[in-house]
Amino acid sequence: MSISTEELRLLQNTPLFGNMNETSIHMVVGNQMPRSYPKKALLFQEGDYANRFYIMLDGWVKLYRCTPEGQEAVISTYTRGEIFAECAMFMGASFPVSAETICASRLLTIEATTMRRAINDNPDLAFSIMASASRHLKTLVDQLEQMKLDTGPERVAKFLLELSYSTDEDQGVNLPYEKSLIAAKLGMKPESFSRALAKLREVGVQINGDQVSISDVVALASFAKKDYLGPIVTPCSDTGIQKYI
Repeated sequence: MSISTEELRLLQNTPLFGNMNETSIHMVVGNQMPRSYPKKALLFQEGDYANRFYIMLDGWVKLYRCTPEGQEAVISTYTRGEIFAECAMFMGASFPVSAETICASRLLTIEATTMRRAINDNPDLAFSIMASASRHLKTLVDQLEQMKLDTGPERVAKFLLELSYSTDEDQGVNLPYEKSLIAAKLGMKPESFSRALAKLREVGVQINGDQVSISDVVALASFAKKDYLGPIVTPCSDTGIQKYI
């Protein structure tokens, strides 16, 4: 078997594989073995032929584009239990972005030919692909809305809410990657990100290096203009990252 029992459970918790049994998952995965990558490993470059997609088993990956001036624009980040590049693969085109590991990561690669064979055997997989693509689109729309409507501190507050998995007082969370990259993901300059963190001290957010203490997650949610109803378990919940309404 190419994947462990734990990794199989992880796949079954993703939107793409959620309705598949073990036999069907193994048909899609085939003989592919998970692979470990060091920090800053380039997975593909913008313009490369999109003949595969990736499943995050551990770590973080960023998707980005480079401007003509050489500046890097971060499009999205992915972590354990998330899938990326499947949309470009099924378009039969080139990757519209580049992908690089943010830290030491473990990924499973699924080849296009293997996935197409699986869809021929199980057409319902095509609907799973559409659902996954819709999820990515919603995420991008939400990011665009935040950049258009939210202030810098509100964007940072929402980012911290996604990292906070408990309403316990003095709950500590670790920033998953460099502050400069978080700033880029949120469409901010590093100095603006620092000012936003300073502003959040008013609602009980303290930061020491990569450690963030949130003394009142409900107050933080109120500042971010979000109704806090408690943590909602997602496919990524075993990483300590959960989503909030």
